Amino acid sequence: MPSVFVSPSLQEYNPYVDGGNEEYYMNLIADELIPYLIASGITVGRNSPEQTLSQAIAQSNQGNYDLHLAIHSNAAPPNLAGKLKGADVYYHTQSVRGKRAATIIADNYKALYPDPNNVQLIPTTSLAELNRTIAPAVLIEVAYHDNPQDAQWIRDNIGNIARNLALSVTEYLGVPFKEP
Repeated sequence: MPSVFVSPSLQEYNPYVDGGNEEYYMNLIADELIPYLIASGITVGRNSPEQTLSQAIAQSNQGNYDLHLAIHSNAAPPNLAGKLKGADVYYHTQSVRGKRAATIIADNYKALYPDPNNVQLIPTTSLAELNRTIAPAVLIEVAYHDNPQDAQWIRDNIGNIARNLALSVTEYLGVPFKEP
């Protein structure tokens, strides 16, 4: 049976421009995502908001997961705060399976995000959840939480983001997508 480790952000210290924080909203997305995955026959592991990042990575590595999916929202550097919009989908530069999963996620996300030109696929070697997980890993920054329009878009689309990610995960794993 295919399996996924869902890792919503643990960053409660990242405030949204108009209230709430990254950890809270990314956990709402995970709450909506997991029933789709289970309905589609996928075994799911998940981190807990009380964990540190190292503990979440260790939990993921204790399982035999086919994908580690980290779900985050983004913030621009201070000189661009509130000015950037869009989604970034990261994968480890040397991971062929991570790149395949990230490409599927980015391509599908372009159909959801208001400006598909602002959905970027980005290889990197600098993110712990991509470097230290055993399973192929993808980290999606769903939109910019320091931009008022993007922050509102996230809140208005929690269920749509979850469903879109579920469609991508099922496509990557080669299993039929099923509604919960």
